[in-house]
Amino acid sequence: MSEFPTIALVGPGAIGTTVAAALHERGRTPVLCGRTAHAQLLLRHDDGEVVVPGPVLTDPGEIAQPFDVVFLAVKTTQVAETAPWLAALCDENTVVCALQNGVEQVEQLSPYVNGATVIPSVVWFPAQRQPDASVWLRAKPRLTLPDVAKAQPIVRALQDTRCTVELEVDFLSIAWRKLLQNAVAGLMVLANRRAGMFQREDVTALALAYLRECLSVARAAGANLSDSVPEEIVDGFHRAPADLGTSILADRQADRPLEWDIRNGVVQRRGKAHGIATPISDVVVALLAAGSDGPG
Repeated sequence: MSEFPTIALVGPGAIGTTVAAALHERGRTPVLCGRTAHAQLLLRHDDGEVVVPGPVLTDPGEIAQPFDVVFLAVKTTQVAETAPWLAALCDENTVVCALQNGVEQVEQLSPYVNGATVIPSVVWFPAQRQPDASVWLRAKPRLTLPDVAKAQPIVRALQDTRCTVELEVDFLSIAWRKLLQNAVAGLMVLANRRAGMFQREDVTALALAYLRECLSVARAAGANLSDSVPEEIVDGFHRAPADLGTSILADRQADRPLEWDIRNGVVQRRGKAHGIATPISDVVVALLAAGSDGPG
């Protein structure tokens, strides 16, 4: 492998465009792969904008050989659709960086990656797709990866870019903490409101109760998280811009399938496996699943 690996990116949506822009600024423009052809990608941020040259390829048959690193930035509801891309882009020497929600990325992707190594990540930046297909980045991008040798090609790819990479020995705890944040954001879907809803005292109380339930499950799964985590997460929503949305809310408003199972259902499933009652999850998950999948 050369100093910097060959890089492809599947899914140039909000998160994918942000990572592609970070790579492009350092002369490491990835091969872009997706469902919709675009001549370029546009990332807007507080200091200006970054234009990432395309095209966005739409035919996996155009891929001639595997890549060293593949950033996968599609939602988990779209993983099966990416199977032809992953088969073309990956082999046993490829490292796939899963830019996805949840704590089950390795299990979900391994059947599709043609023998490649899957490295899970935690994405710590709000990026929102705009009506003109550009992406608005609202904070400095940061990724957390497990501190394992196979993560090094990803570290090299993003070295000295605007996207900071942190390696964590206790990645499991970090991933579960982010999952708790994503889980409680599901309440925004049920209310059809953005982050400002958490200013309500009744919503704060509900969010804290739900997060404490999630915390019990996370600890049973091996996460080392303190009692203060629910309050810290809710405080983060209190400090957020009132108009800050979330990807699952955007999907609900666009009548797209929701990532309810990997963001919320996992708490219910893991709770049942560990003998932990999850009464709030039982309500939240049923309503999110119905909102996503119907009938009705």
